[in-house]
Amino acid sequence: MILRRRAAQPSQPAPQHPGLLLHPATPGSGAEPRDGGGAPPRFTDGPADVLLRRLELTVRRRLDGLLQGDHLGLVPGSGSEAGDSRTYHPGDDVRRMDWPVTARTQVPHVRETIADRELETWAVVDLSASLDFGTANCQKRDLAIAGLAAVGHLTVHGGNRLGAVVTTGERLDRYPAMAGRLAAERLLRSVVATPRAASGRRGDLAAALETLRRPHRRRGLVVVISDFLGDSEWERPLRGLGTRHELLAIEVVDPRELELPDVGLLTVVDPESGQTLEVPTGDAEFRARFAEGAAAQREQVAAALRRAGAGHLRLRTDRDWLMDVVRFVADRRRAGSGGASR
Repeated sequence: MILRRRAAQPSQPAPQHPGLLLHPATPGSGAEPRDGGGAPPRFTDGPADVLLRRLELTVRRRLDGLLQGDHLGLVPGSGSEAGDSRTYHPGDDVRRMDWPVTARTQVPHVRETIADRELETWAVVDLSASLDFGTANCQKRDLAIAGLAAVGHLTVHGGNRLGAVVTTGERLDRYPAMAGRLAAERLLRSVVATPRAASGRRGDLAAALETLRRPHRRRGLVVVISDFLGDSEWERPLRGLGTRHELLAIEVVDPRELELPDVGLLTVVDPESGQTLEVPTGDAEFRARFAEGAAAQREQVAAALRRAGAGHLRLRTDRDWLMDVVRFVADRRRAGSGGASR
């Protein structure tokens, strides 16, 4: 099982602070994922093509008709994003003169603008070793891929584009933003085929976020899918993205990261560092301290996301994740239209 605590000596059975990601050291000691209602497909169970088709049908069947609506531009008017330059013609608005190009070519040029009618969505997907874990309906990695599929289904229409940055700690893959359902399906297949991170390599969510900050891109939507475990170096680049883009953070959680069952003495290992620790889960006081520390850690993550101005959607491996998506989007729409929002 994956736990989040700072390393402690054997004589200190109850670690005090979050910071270490742990997993059972003995093969088969962790709870195996099982099929259940609302569970995304587990991509270790069969051919990826078949499982992706099953995921697509599930998303469409349960989201179509529930979250459909007109898509509004980000701002009204002729456009706000800078486009290509062209030669000046009499009658053009002189306020759109492109002076740098004019100076280089010695010919008057004006800068065209692009209307913000099409949404450009970038997904930052964290597939580090901490995501290769799950004790309920699926692994967190499968839930992250399912969240990406839902984002694609909700945003890719009307010429909207979807791109992704995938990080595992070992590699950083970038997929350009493209329009259309077929492009979104190809993107999803590429993300599924991303090799799992080797043990002993830490994820680097901050570096993945930095790739979207420089160079600047058209204003749009940035979706960050991660368990947000480990250090908080990701907060600063996320806040930087929030000054230009709308942000949505999808936090992937397993119930064993929030509370421990009473299973006696448990030996766990950190998949991102290889460090081992013996955890006395039979101690009720220890379990209470673990739950308190886990709750404090999750509150710190939620506070950091609020400071960045990001919407916060939490998906759990033991819940119907699609209904959580439906509730979240419906509440955001009610809040945006001035209606009541829970």
